[in-house]
Amino acid sequence: MNSTSPTQRPTLAELGFDLLNLSSTKLLLTIGQPLLFFVLYFIFGARYYWLPGIICAMGLSFTTYGSTSHDLVHANLKINQRLNEWLLFFFEAITFRSGHAYKLSHLYHHKRYSHDDDVEGAAARMPLFRALVEGFIFQVKIYVWALSRRNSKYHQWIVVEGIVVITLAMFCVFSIPYTYVPFVYLCLMVAGSWIIPLVTSYLVHTPAGETDLHQTRLFRGKFFSLIAFDHLYHLEHHLYPMVPHKNWPELAKRLDHYFDAQGIRPLTLPGISKNQ
Repeated sequence: MNSTSPTQRPTLAELGFDLLNLSSTKLLLTIGQPLLFFVLYFIFGARYYWLPGIICAMGLSFTTYGSTSHDLVHANLKINQRLNEWLLFFFEAITFRSGHAYKLSHLYHHKRYSHDDDVEGAAARMPLFRALVEGFIFQVKIYVWALSRRNSKYHQWIVVEGIVVITLAMFCVFSIPYTYVPFVYLCLMVAGSWIIPLVTSYLVHTPAGETDLHQTRLFRGKFFSLIAFDHLYHLEHHLYPMVPHKNWPELAKRLDHYFDAQGIRPLTLPGISKNQ
């Protein structure tokens, strides 16, 4: 990486264009992990091995919205565009969410954060209790918001995804007389979606910050790496949204000098310091 002025944000060329590329292994893991968790849940569930089944459901929830689906929203995997849209539809549909409502709201979040019309980032402007309550209505809220944008090129996707999600949820409920496995799956996925505003908006953003460097918290250290499975790189993502999530740790390493020069203090353990 070339040197840069401490007051000038590094360009992607200076950071390295290799950050945009995934190895075949990383690409396979990105697409394969949620598929594996999905299949394993039903294998374990069919045998009533509930503990590993629940762990797989948690893994599926984690590796979709904030990982694979997130890369698909930003089209960061460099795959065929049509395949990208179908995979986004599939991975979010099996977790009872609209992939393209997510896409619209998330890209708008990048464009309009920290404005009042940022529907995805709204929880960041709420007190903790209200942010927790937001989880119960969040998916419906962003779906209705996205559905109202009728001029969007994804409008038909969003309509179909709503129908598919309702149909899948009804199937899970109507299957109760025969097996509880799909219904338990539905409950676990809904529970997984409940914490999204808390984790992806409230905990990581500081919308009152003066600049974009101060409006998102910077996290470092083994503690946060472990509890978030190397995903707490939200400031880095806001600055360079075109970098796929598998490359976030490397992106963070290359930005450490820049953050230090800007006086951005990372949060390393609960309560030690905050990005203000």
